[in-house]
Amino acid sequence: MSFQGLQATFRRLHADSAAWKLLRADNAPYILAFIADVFADEGEVPFSRARVRLDAEIERLRELGIWETETMAGTYLNQWIGAGWLRELDDKLSKTDACERALRFCRALDEHTTGTTASHLRIVQEAVRDLAVAISPNVDERVTLLEYRKAELQREIDELKAGVVRELGEQQQRERIREIYQLASVLTGDFRRVEDEIRQLDKDLRVQLIEGGTTRGDVLLSVMEREAILASTDAGSAFEGFFQLLCDQNRYTELSDQLRSILSRPIAQQLTPAQHQFLAQLMRELSRESERVFQVRRRTEEGLRAYIESGAANENRAVDQLLAKLEKVAVALRDGGCDLRAETSLDLPVGPLELASPESMRLKSPDEKLDTRGVQVQENAREPSEQILQSLESVRVREVAHRSYVTLCSNGPLTIAGLLQAHPVQAGLEELVAYVRVAKAVKATQLEHTEQVSIADKGGVQLQATVPALLLSAELFPDNLDELVL
Repeated sequence: MSFQGLQATFRRLHADSAAWKLLRADNAPYILAFIADVFADEGEVPFSRARVRLDAEIERLRELGIWETETMAGTYLNQWIGAGWLRELDDKLSKTDACERALRFCRALDEHTTGTTASHLRIVQEAVRDLAVAISPNVDERVTLLEYRKAELQREIDELKAGVVRELGEQQQRERIREIYQLASVLTGDFRRVEDEIRQLDKDLRVQLIEGGTTRGDVLLSVMEREAILASTDAGSAFEGFFQLLCDQNRYTELSDQLRSILSRPIAQQLTPAQHQFLAQLMRELSRESERVFQVRRRTEEGLRAYIESGAANENRAVDQLLAKLEKVAVALRDGGCDLRAETSLDLPVGPLELASPESMRLKSPDEKLDTRGVQVQENAREPSEQILQSLESVRVREVAHRSYVTLCSNGPLTIAGLLQAHPVQAGLEELVAYVRVAKAVKATQLEHTEQVSIADKGGVQLQATVPALLLSAELFPDNLDELVL
């Protein structure tokens, strides 16, 4: 590309890129520091908590004379949401893809990655070899390459059987585990790009409805086509790949166990505390990110359906057409030399404007006296009755959480229906709700379908219930189950 083409590209990115706007903002160091700190331990933070923490930081920096500002924390957060650096959903804040890119860029400036050249070269060599095998039209060549790889594996097996164990050096260990961290750190960014693309899909479809006389069938076809395109993008492929991993119990458990094994070995000392914590919570964080993608997709579909069925698109189209006609009339009047300030005898029948005051409302007066002649005074009993004690027998949710955790540790990820197969419900809807409360407390991934479960109440009556398909895994539970907010 020529110099003119490159400068046009960079000028466009300078004007449109949200990540670039964040990096060149006047308060960029404070914004990035706050976002990195508030999202250090979790991917979502309640808006109210973020506002309180930002208020405290602003007050402290104002006292130190570092950040002189009179703007309130809530105003700043809304500005950052509008700029595309934060996203708000159900009164919870999360980072956008633009914010993740800006943070990764800044962290990369402070990290020395020149030592990973050998690791990068190994990745390139393996990728070139795999691609050469995959695209070679010559069957004999592909067989030769695969036989060579098979011979390498057999040589390693023979050496291990002979007692020859080749251990990685300290430099190689550091390169390998940092390589894992760098590859894993971009996964959440892929999920956030999927969210952005889903929102853009919703926006484009609404514009399409307003601009043209599109039928519902055309809209449905467009949704299906764009969903297919979305799944074929890099971010969509990453999300679909993780969703398949999430649904494959063996692969999910294998990856979780291997991560725990690596982090329990001395090689984990090559990571910073923040990097170690990130990898330790990787599967839990990816599960939460995937749940947010499903939530955004469901909300987009519901909103689009309501938008179509309500007829709002037709109303917006009619308003746009009326405004276009008014603009044409105004231009014609201007071009015809008509004085736009001339008085006319036009009278619009809009009706009178009515105002009401709370002082004009008549309030109902309460009764002056309360008749207590038929009331008899009774002393409270000191001993609870048998009926009261029976009504107080309730399901202990924390015991349900512990029982679920033990089952998930032994069987791997399960939905609520899978847990109920291992522990049938005997206390009715209250016990079933306890399982749902546990799943919500650990932020289990909600799949796109529902499940039918059979339960029994305390009287032995069999009931059928429909519950959301919530996928739980042992990694979602904290180390101390008493920390669960149930």
